[in-house]
Amino acid sequence: MRFFLALGVVLFHFQLYWTLPPEAAGLLNRARLGVDVFFILSGFILTHVYLQGERPPDYRRFLAARFARIYPAHLFILLAMLGLVLAGPVFGIGLEPGRFNPGDFVQTLLLVQAWFPRDTLALWNGPAWSLSAEWFAYLAFPAFAWIAIRLRRRPWVIIGLATAAFIFLDAIYQAWSGKVLPRAEDSMGILRIIPEFLFGIGLYYLGQGWTWSRSVAAVIALSSTMVLLALMQTGADDRLIVLAAGPFILSLAMLAKSGVRTVLSHPALLFGGEASFALYLVHIPILMVWRNAAQALFDLPGDYRMQLAELAAMLVLTLVAAAAIHVLVERPGRRVLRGMFAPMSSDPSEARRSVHSDQGEPL
Repeated sequence: MRFFLALGVVLFHFQLYWTLPPEAAGLLNRARLGVDVFFILSGFILTHVYLQGERPPDYRRFLAARFARIYPAHLFILLAMLGLVLAGPVFGIGLEPGRFNPGDFVQTLLLVQAWFPRDTLALWNGPAWSLSAEWFAYLAFPAFAWIAIRLRRRPWVIIGLATAAFIFLDAIYQAWSGKVLPRAEDSMGILRIIPEFLFGIGLYYLGQGWTWSRSVAAVIALSSTMVLLALMQTGADDRLIVLAAGPFILSLAMLAKSGVRTVLSHPALLFGGEASFALYLVHIPILMVWRNAAQALFDLPGDYRMQLAELAAMLVLTLVAAAAIHVLVERPGRRVLRGMFAPMSSDPSEARRSVHSDQGEPL
């Protein structure tokens, strides 16, 4: 599932430079909301990994594990972007004044670019705003854990709190920016993850109390998937799509719990899920380099529309680059950082948490 969510976000950005057929525009335009699905999924999976006992995880070890998971790929791509920006003038590629500035670079490096009100986008790597929001949720995890442990036997209360928080924050964000909460990105994107992360926690505990047969799980999973896709295709309100993402995630989890094996368990898709984080982070730099190179080589205007064959070639390059970054940067970087900051604990429960700490893919 993670691979398809990341791929949806990639195709959303690619289609901005491609004239879509009308029947495809709705679905791809709303694929950007895959970020919200990931925020919910993050709360869901981290509850499974870290909130099984009567107490929350060791906070230092938790942060070390999460930092090791997200930072190697982020730092690699950010430094690559810095190299591209510095090399651009050498190759005659002009950049808009102020577009890549030192202040935004430092904020992106520290993963705080989505914590404050902004009038402009932090463009060193646009998708990293959601990583900034995820890092905020990790830092605030003790607060989420406090709620989760006390209310885990009343999951509907957690879901109700998440819903109330979403409505409240949506009203505040609309009054301030004129946009609905699922549009919060670089400017106060942390508001977007707070209720969605909590929603994922409530959904996890709700599913823990249910047992479905294989046939029931399959029917509900198929139905929730079709409802979600239909809402996306027909241009429903962003907030309604985010709400529908909850049953979608829960139904797929219940499908796995009931023992139904699907195509999502194929080794290739499992690897794609592991590499989805790198795919999400690297696609904008590749898009930028590709279009700048095409404009320079073929004397094309800045707003030229890409043909389907060109988009397909760029997508293949993006998938290969994401796989390489995952294997050559993420995995070894994760091992190095874990060894530095989070040595194995003598506590068996903490050791088990460490083993599974790379679950809960950030996006």
